[in-house]
Amino acid sequence: MSAPLWKPSEETIRRANLTRFFRHVEKEHRESISDYPSLYRWSLDKPDRFWASLWTFAQVRSGKLWDQVLVDPRRMPGAKWFAGAELNFAENLLRRRDSSPALIFRSETGLRREFSYAEVYKQVSCIARWLRRAGVQPGDRVVAFMPNLPETIIAMLGAASVGAVWSGCSPDFGLKGVLDRFGQIAPRILFTAERYSDNGKAIDCM
Repeated sequence: MSAPLWKPSEETIRRANLTRFFRHVEKEHRESISDYPSLYRWSLDKPDRFWASLWTFAQVRSGKLWDQVLVDPRRMPGAKWFAGAELNFAENLLRRRDSSPALIFRSETGLRREFSYAEVYKQVSCIARWLRRAGVQPGDRVVAFMPNLPETIIAMLGAASVGAVWSGCSPDFGLKGVLDRFGQIAPRILFTAERYSDNGKAIDCM
């Protein structure tokens, strides 16, 4: 076997998230986990403990903790994970509010745009407030007829933060594709773009 192309330094290994997770598991469950193979074996032997440990280690935020980590483990598919838990996807993604980059976008023309965590949080909050004023309730469907843009992600997070169900469709799907997708779920709110760019051409969506 040839030599590896790259090997991390001892300091890099010591500071790695995986190494920190080894220590977390050892402390929480008194398991001897020293490398990836031993962690992998433990995750298969004790999947409920593995995933509970990962939840704790990752500091997942939830409005309600689970009643049971794994229900019907012999049913795959069909097993239920973290039964009883309630959490919000957007809350967990937006826990940071600092100036480090959260979204980096580059268009096909090379235009680069960057959004910090603080900027994304502020814009998502504005979208969420608007959706609530528009009467959107948890379980309502919110959709987007938009290209791959930071604004599309921000709208999705705004919808998720109020408990709405999100669906998106790229403008290049065409009218039939849009109607087939959105027609099944009766959306309450539609976000759309006036136009999008394709191979250097501006395509009108209106």
